[in-house]
Amino acid sequence: MMAAAVPTITGAGATATPTARLQMHREGAVLVLTISNPAARNTVNPSIYRAAAKAIRAASGFRTVRAIVLTGEGEHFCVGGDLRRLVRQRKLPQSEQLAHSDALNEWVMAMQEAPQPVIAAVEGTAAGSGFSLCLACDLVVAAEDAEFVMSNVNFGLSIDGGGTDSLVRSLPPQAVLEILLGGSVHHARRLHDWGVVNRIVPRGTAYAAALAWAQKLAQGPFDVQARIKELVYAARGRSRREQLEAERGVLVESLYSDESGKRIKEFLTARQKR
Repeated sequence: MMAAAVPTITGAGATATPTARLQMHREGAVLVLTISNPAARNTVNPSIYRAAAKAIRAASGFRTVRAIVLTGEGEHFCVGGDLRRLVRQRKLPQSEQLAHSDALNEWVMAMQEAPQPVIAAVEGTAAGSGFSLCLACDLVVAAEDAEFVMSNVNFGLSIDGGGTDSLVRSLPPQAVLEILLGGSVHHARRLHDWGVVNRIVPRGTAYAAALAWAQKLAQGPFDVQARIKELVYAARGRSRREQLEAERGVLVESLYSDESGKRIKEFLTARQKR
């Protein structure tokens, strides 16, 4: 059952696209965040960055939120920043843009640090920072005709939103540079073959598939899922020995938890009845 919708946050202001907003609502234990600016293919702005980071940080403190889905309204996921805003930004101090970039980075870190799994539901196009935001999610569901492009280079811009970090940890340098340097379109099927996209679904069903997956994950053990997610991301900066030690500590902690005791007992009881 859908819970009451959380109020929409509008990204209005002198340097923002007036119609850009972040919509939030609950589908049971799943928090759905929708980038809403369909007339501009869901371009985003600093107000959206801050709203999304705030929403995810808040959700991290509620065990009733067990998974998060990030999607775009209408036919596209997100095509990144508004070039018109960037044109205006060039006339303002660089310090202001640095603050905007920090806000985007906070959104990315909020998704990684959230205890809940975050799933991107991608229809249409994910471009520029929109592609980076997609990559920053824990899992990616994409429509079979979805297109991904790091378009920044086409405008003389480097990559933001952690795109370089996400890709270089998933792919060899040759593949990463092909994506980043050329500014060309890469289709969902190819990224699925590379392991960047988890699931390919028919056009128009990415959100439904991502929500169904999120609802299934929401039934899992909250603390253990959070620890597994933390272990995966922490492994990037650790040696094999350090990761083994971290896994050991988390395993022992989870083994002695009430959640583990309950689930093991339920499994053994069901097995005895077969």
